[in-house]
Amino acid sequence: MGLRLITFADAAGSRAGVLLDGGRVLDLGAAMPPARDMIALIEAGPAALAEVRALAADPPAGAVLPLAAVALQAPIPRPRRNVFCVGRNYMDHVAEGDRTRGITQSEVPKYPQFFTKAADTVVAPGATVPSHAGVTKWLDYEVELVAVIGRAGADIPKERALEHVFGWTIGNDVTGRDLQRRHGQWFKGKSLDRSCPLGPVIVPREDLDASDLAIGLKINGEQRQASRTSKMIFDVAEIIHQLSAGFTLLPGDVILTGTPEGVGYAMQPPQTLKPGDVMELTIEGIGTLTNTIGA
Repeated sequence: MGLRLITFADAAGSRAGVLLDGGRVLDLGAAMPPARDMIALIEAGPAALAEVRALAADPPAGAVLPLAAVALQAPIPRPRRNVFCVGRNYMDHVAEGDRTRGITQSEVPKYPQFFTKAADTVVAPGATVPSHAGVTKWLDYEVELVAVIGRAGADIPKERALEHVFGWTIGNDVTGRDLQRRHGQWFKGKSLDRSCPLGPVIVPREDLDASDLAIGLKINGEQRQASRTSKMIFDVAEIIHQLSAGFTLLPGDVILTGTPEGVGYAMQPPQTLKPGDVMELTIEGIGTLTNTIGA
């Protein structure tokens, strides 16, 4: 199994760590103070990650904590700027969305459709996602593979794009569909408070080939989404190449790469998220991200 990097919190504050076997956490704040938080670890580069691997293989006793004694946070609890996202990036999802608008012949998007979620939408694994019942009547889910940028760059060639990826995690692009449609531009419907669960871990790029992973989502145990990342219209390398054209990506930036078919608004009959609903998002090789809809 690959390295599983986390951010956790306890009475001493929030810091980076490694999820170890046996319900243990390696506290990088204690074992490796210069990499106290995840963005600092990412910015420290390959040498720091190699040091983390060595520490995880032989963890110092004074830097190991029981997982039960800490609280998992989003791996990057507060991105330094907006969360970057790609819409309509699985053809079956494009088709199901078109069907709801009476379009029977779907066209493959010619370019990635970029939008953002506000940075402070990010919440931890296990955190409650508000229903925002007074604002939206159509709250929906979206499981997505997330690429975490590790090296800054602009105008990145596609063949070098994956070199800029630090690792992979899971994101849930919770969306107010009625707001998304009402305002035309997607930012409002995508940036409700606490609408971007992220985690539970980051798996370094070197430890996981993300080109063909099983990706899925369950609501209250019912399978709603089930696909593979190989079905993306624009793969991660193309997304980074296009997004970085004339625009500098920075270490710690997170990119949600699109969701497959099976979203609630396209079901027959349509389904909305309701208070108490449990969302379980799973991506092969990364893990499961679970959150509940609150009041």
